Amino acid sequence: MRAKNYELKPGAQDGITAVKEQDQSTRLSPARRQGKAGAQVAEVSGKALGRMVEAFMKLPGIGRKSAERLAFAVLGMQREEAAGIAQAILDLKNNTRYCTRCNNITEDEVCVICRDEKRDRSRICVVEEPSNILILEKTGSFRGCYHALMGAISPLDGIGPDDLRIDGLMERLKPGGIKEVIIATNPTVKGETTALYLSQLIKPLGIAVSRIAYGLPVGGDIEYADESTVQRALEGRREM
Repeated sequence: MRAKNYELKPGAQDGITAVKEQDQSTRLSPARRQGKAGAQVAEVSGKALGRMVEAFMKLPGIGRKSAERLAFAVLGMQREEAAGIAQAILDLKNNTRYCTRCNNITEDEVCVICRDEKRDRSRICVVEEPSNILILEKTGSFRGCYHALMGAISPLDGIGPDDLRIDGLMERLKPGGIKEVIIATNPTVKGETTALYLSQLIKPLGIAVSRIAYGLPVGGDIEYADESTVQRALEGRREM
């Protein structure tokens, strides 16, 4: 059976080309989307407001509409309030650094947690990012020290062990006195890969290595939990 040859009607090819061009225009890079959004606002409300929208869209989780709302909110503020926000951003960038011991956020060479003599220095909790330290501190249940790796191992993204602050962690373990290292990386493929790698490095030193437990959230319902979450909850069970 012969395949039929179909010919496009006059003008149909132009229509397909137009559709392709429109589809390509919708798949803009984030930078181009920001610029386009800012330009549209600038045409209607002025360049200053357009630049403000572009600036807010550079923040994670902020889309065009949210950026516009924030920009108009700033516009409606008193001059002193807007100046205070601008100064707070500059102070954050100019005065904030990473702790030389644990990579926590601080304004001094060593952060307040590392300087606290009441902390249990025999236990170190390893996290991916400094922001994770703040979350763990809010629980009030851990009184040891921390170490932020500044990321996680991800071969697909070209991030290996040498790109993380693992050397600094191993230096802290050399003098001795550390009884336990708690690995609190995220429950993702990258987090699990990083946890396994650290475990293989630390265990030969004779230091106990533990992994934070995962499972059902407080107030959660088993009926709506996925199999992986339930499995981890069963594995991480404890005696009552």
